[in-house]
Formats: sequence, structure tokens, C-alpha cells
Amino acid sequence: MSTPDTPLCTDTDGGIILTLHIQPRASKNEVCGIQDNALKIRLTSPPVDGAANKRCREFLAELFDVPRSKVVILSGETSRHKRVRICGKDPGELRRALEGLIPQHR
Repeated sequence: MSTPDTPLCTDTDGGIILTLHIQPRASKNEVCGIQDNALKIRLTSPPVDGAANKRCREFLAELFDVPRSKVVILSGETSRHKRVRICGKDPGELRRALEGLIPQHR
């Protein structure tokens, strides 16, 4: 589980590391905000045989417009709470893309 001292997003050399909270078996793939200092993502895939992890990588690659090979799950392979590295673009560009993905509550 992510904690308040775990950052949502950390810059790395050539990319970012994101803290995620994944909800499998959703009705559609979507980013639905921030939960416990993690980006909450709903995925249609079930959490069996790595299907949700595969779909998570594919979905993030689509969202950030990077090749799937540039999205790596660093920790949380068998958990809803994951840390994922996204490379292939400038960290600032990836952070701006992230800001555009987070629903704004007014």
C-alpha cells in the first residue's frame, strides 16, 4: 500500500516512476483520480495469469504515447499497488501528460 511519504511521481534519468492503485475487472479502462497518493486506474482485465499487469502496461503506453517496452512494473506484480517506470520521453513531458490525465474536481 502506498503511504503519504511515497510520491505519486518521481523523476528518473530518462523518465518517471509512478505509484499506482489498480482496480481490475472494471467496465472500462480509465484513469479515475488519486487515491492514497497513487494514480487510480481501472482496468477491464482480471487479475489472473498476469492479464491485468499486461493490460496496465499497454494502457500506460497508450496514455503516455510511448512503446510498451518503455513501461516496466518495478514492484507490485501480484498487488493492486504498483510502482511503474515509464521511459522514452523527457520527465517534464511525462509529468505534463500525467497532469492532463488526472480528473480535475471542481
